Amino acid sequence: MNSRQNLADNIEKMTIDVDAPFRFHCTMCGKCCINRDDILLNPDDLFRIAKFLDLTPEEVVNQYCETYIGGTSRMPIVRLKPQGSVMRCPFLKDRKCSIQDAKPVVCAMFPIGRYVRVPKDQVMEESIPETLYLFSDPGCGDTSESHTVREWLASYGIPLQDPFCSRWQQVLLTVGGYIQKIEKNSSPFIMEKIWSLVFQILYLEYDREADFMPQFMENSELILNQMKTLSSYVKE
Repeated sequence: MNSRQNLADNIEKMTIDVDAPFRFHCTMCGKCCINRDDILLNPDDLFRIAKFLDLTPEEVVNQYCETYIGGTSRMPIVRLKPQGSVMRCPFLKDRKCSIQDAKPVVCAMFPIGRYVRVPKDQVMEESIPETLYLFSDPGCGDTSESHTVREWLASYGIPLQDPFCSRWQQVLLTVGGYIQKIEKNSSPFIMEKIWSLVFQILYLEYDREADFMPQFMENSELILNQMKTLSSYVKE
C-alpha cells in the first residue's frame, strides 16, 4: 500500500484536535529531509523561498524543483527535487535547513500535517473549507517534549485557519475540475498550452516587493475565470 493510500485510509484516526497534546522533540537528525520525494511547494512557499534567496520564483523552480501534472488533480505540481541516492532535500546543508526562515509550510509544521474538508452539499468554489490537523509517529526525534497543535503552529507564525490554505485548496479542486473536463476533448498540444498558462499565473507571476496574498487572490481569480470560460465550450 502506498503512503497516500495509507493516509486516505487512516485520516480520521490521525486527525488531532488543535488543543490535544502530542509528544515530539526535534533532535536535528535531518532524517525528515532525506528519502523524500513528496515535498510539494505551493505558490506561497515558492514566493517566500524566492524572496529569501533573492531569486525569482522561476529561478527557484529551475534550480531546485521538478514540475509535473498531477495524475488525479491534473493540475501543475511543483516539488523539491531530491538529490543523490538518499534523495536529500536540495536545501539540506550539514544536516540543517539552509532556508530555515522561509522553509515550505509542510516542513515548518512537521510532524503535524493538515488537510481541508468541504461539506458534501457545498460547491467548492463557493464554500469555506474547514482546516483539520493530523499527527502520526514521525519516525525521528524523541518524545521528551509535549505540545499542542495550536502552540506548535503559533511558534512558526502559522494561523490555524489559514486564508491562503483554504483558497489554495479551492483553486486546486475547482480549476482541476475544469481542466479535467477540458482535457477530455482537447489535444495534447492544447493541454500543454493550458497547463503552461495555469503554472505561469499561479506559481510564477509575482512581484517579490509586493505583498503575496493580494497578488495570489488576483491571479487565482484570473485563472478560475479563464478555466470556467474554456470549460463552457467543451461538450459534455
